[in-house]
Order: sequence, then structure tokens, then C-alpha cells
Amino acid sequence: MEKLLSYPISLIYYVCFGLTLVVFHPIQWFCFNVLGYKAHKLSVDALQFCLMRCANVLGTSFSFNNAYNLPTDKPLIVVANHQSLYDISPIMWFLRKHHVKFISKIELGKGIPSVSYNLRHGGSVLIDRKNPRQSLPAIMKFGAYIEQTKRAAVIFPEGTRSKDGTPKPFQTKGLEIMLKKVPSAMVVPITINNSWKMQRYGQFPMGLGTAIKFTVHKPLELATFADKQALIQQVEHTIKAHIHP
Repeated sequence: MEKLLSYPISLIYYVCFGLTLVVFHPIQWFCFNVLGYKAHKLSVDALQFCLMRCANVLGTSFSFNNAYNLPTDKPLIVVANHQSLYDISPIMWFLRKHHVKFISKIELGKGIPSVSYNLRHGGSVLIDRKNPRQSLPAIMKFGAYIEQTKRAAVIFPEGTRSKDGTPKPFQTKGLEIMLKKVPSAMVVPITINNSWKMQRYGQFPMGLGTAIKFTVHKPLELATFADKQALIQQVEHTIKAHIHP
């Protein structure tokens, strides 16, 4: 019955979602090309807020549990598990004062209104995961940018999304490079739960009534860890220990 009901509601959602991306694309272009970075950043923040409101049409709710006062005068390396594309907007919105940037696959840099434009022009990095000769130098350059600007880099070390919430092993090469290139960073582990349920039936129809939950764990001062592999293992354990079905 729920799946049957989700068909008409999903249609409404996709109309709202698509219109939001189309409307914000020229707004982003104008802000970036005419008004500069700060205006573009505000337009991107507003886009994330509106995309979350679109998800509310499906009965989706978002909770972001952060008990820590994350510094804005230090770069952040945010490490999270990855369950769906619906992980993105809440992280960008709730951590917006940290100027969130992403390590994203190169395929997302084309063809998606608003999203592709921001990935190309907003400070994120697009990598070809099948081409280390492109991806590794790109991540190094991105790490230097995060260190210099003291912004926040988000990395999903699983590499691909978990379709049923079950965590995948971390692929640590990109994270290792970030730890090396952003030595003054705070490492912020985040556990994401339930976002995979948005696509429990696939792309269409959408899941209804999903309560997506983000849990921010204790930030770790990178400089205090001599053994970076031990840090990665601790972060992976912390994130996965709080994932529930």
C-alpha cells in the first residue's frame, strides 16, 4: 500500500526537485560570475535548504545531532559513510558555516543543473576513480586548497553508496592524501543512517516517511596522531559502530 501511494507523491517530489535545480542554475551562474564567491556560496546554501524542503514532500525528515563546537578557524576533514545522494544537502546545510566542499566522481560534473555547476565552480574536486594519474594529483591539489582556505572537505571513503545501509570497507588512499595535505585539520567522523531508504524501491517511486539521521562524533586533532593508519581505523570503527538497520 505504501509503495502504491508513493507513485503520485514521488511525481510531485520530482517536479519540485527538478524545478528547484533548474531555477537555481541561472541564480548560481549570476552570483558566481557577477557577484563573486560569497554570493555564490549563499545561493548554494539556499539551494540545499530548498532541496531538503522538496524531500519533505515525501515525508522525509532530517536530524543532525552535533554536540561539538566545530572550529571555523581550522580546516575540517569530514569523513562519513555513504548511503545515497540525499546525504549531500543536509551536510552542506547544517555545516554551511564551514564552507563544505566534496571529493566527487567526475561523472557528476556534467549534465545535472545546479549540482554540476557547483561541483565545477564551488571549490569541490571531481575525480576519475578509474584513473589514478588524474585523481591522485587532483586530491593533492584539493587538500592544499582546504589547508589554505581553512574550509571543510567531505570524503566518503566507501567509494560507492550502500544500497541497503550495510557499510562497505573504507578505501583509504584518498583519505590518506587528505591527511597528509591538510596537517592542521580536525577530522570529523559522521554516521549517516536511513538515507538509503529514500531509494528502497529504486529511482522511482521514492520511499516515504524516511527519518534521515546524522550523528557527528568527537572531532579528532590530526596533529596529535603520529600513526595516521591508527586514526583512519579509529574513524572507520566509530562511524560503522553507530550504523543501524
